[in-house]
Amino acid sequence: MQRRSIVTGVLFGVAVVAGSRPAAAHVDYVTDGPGAALDALAFLVDVLSNPVNAAIFGVSGLAGVVGLTAYLWVRPTITDIVILREKLAGYADLVPWMLRLAVGLPLVGAGFQGYLFAPTVTFDPSANPLVRVLFIGLGFCILFGLATRIVTAVGLLTYVWALTVDPGVVLAMEYVPAFLALLVVGGGRPSADDMLQEVASTEGTYYGRVDPVHHLKAFLDDVTDPFRPYVPTVLRVGMGVAFVYLGLFQKLAEPGSGLLVVEKYDLTAVVPVDPGMWVVGAGVTEILVGLALIAGFFTRGAAAASFVLFTTTLFGLPDDPVLAHITLFGMASAVFTMGAGPLSFDHWFGRPAVAEEEPVVPAD
Repeated sequence: MQRRSIVTGVLFGVAVVAGSRPAAAHVDYVTDGPGAALDALAFLVDVLSNPVNAAIFGVSGLAGVVGLTAYLWVRPTITDIVILREKLAGYADLVPWMLRLAVGLPLVGAGFQGYLFAPTVTFDPSANPLVRVLFIGLGFCILFGLATRIVTAVGLLTYVWALTVDPGVVLAMEYVPAFLALLVVGGGRPSADDMLQEVASTEGTYYGRVDPVHHLKAFLDDVTDPFRPYVPTVLRVGMGVAFVYLGLFQKLAEPGSGLLVVEKYDLTAVVPVDPGMWVVGAGVTEILVGLALIAGFFTRGAAAASFVLFTTTLFGLPDDPVLAHITLFGMASAVFTMGAGPLSFDHWFGRPAVAEEEPVVPAD
């Protein structure tokens, strides 16, 4: 029994990381109903009271703790990781471009397909042409990096409005930290803002004589510059909150919906554990990843794990709305690139030096 529990636990952990639909995204996007009304606490107790399930959780948890402890112990000797971090830090100037793609593409898709941020909150494009034009316009301007901060502010206000129309928009809460980050970093490069700013600020150009806003962009760049170090914090905390919400409220609090997903995709055939174990394991996994991101603990590892989850989910499920997850993809990529930033465990714990003469500095 013990050996079977260990083997099953390992298989379950691999499945959660590599392809479990409930552990990777929004249940409401792939189910047609709320599922059976189940008492969440009673369901959790019933699942964990099963000896096999309890053993799986115990072995998985112990393996995770041992693995993290071993990594932290040998971390100062792993020069490869230090070099990788420094290389990733060199890509920081591409983060605005990542975020623009991650926000602009799904906004254009939402406008054409007729939904307000979350695919579950729909509107009739023919009956609401202005809403459709608004979303498409916001998406294209952000994609091109044209008046990025102004358009992003409009996008944030649009999200607040959509939330008052239908609280279900909270499923797409990842837009908020992405918008806030773009308000700080602007369009970056390459972008229309950057190109036009260069032309407009050059003496003797025709465009510089007629462009009324390039001075405003320069002013906003100066105003937002002190907040740039906190962009990683905004992104990882926002992404972490989204994960905790999905794990806690969409899975553990509503296990009936999670069971629908397990049944629809026959996940018990992938790993031979009972359906309840899939739901509870998925919810707990998302919560743990979210808490790690919020705390800034093992941040790049958590971001990489979330990216793998999204990728395997989207390729494994043909009816999953790809556009609805692009924002999370972009945020995970940006967090993986920038690291935890300030106000994080990683920043406090520091990173090892590349050479003996280099002091240990905060992780970036």
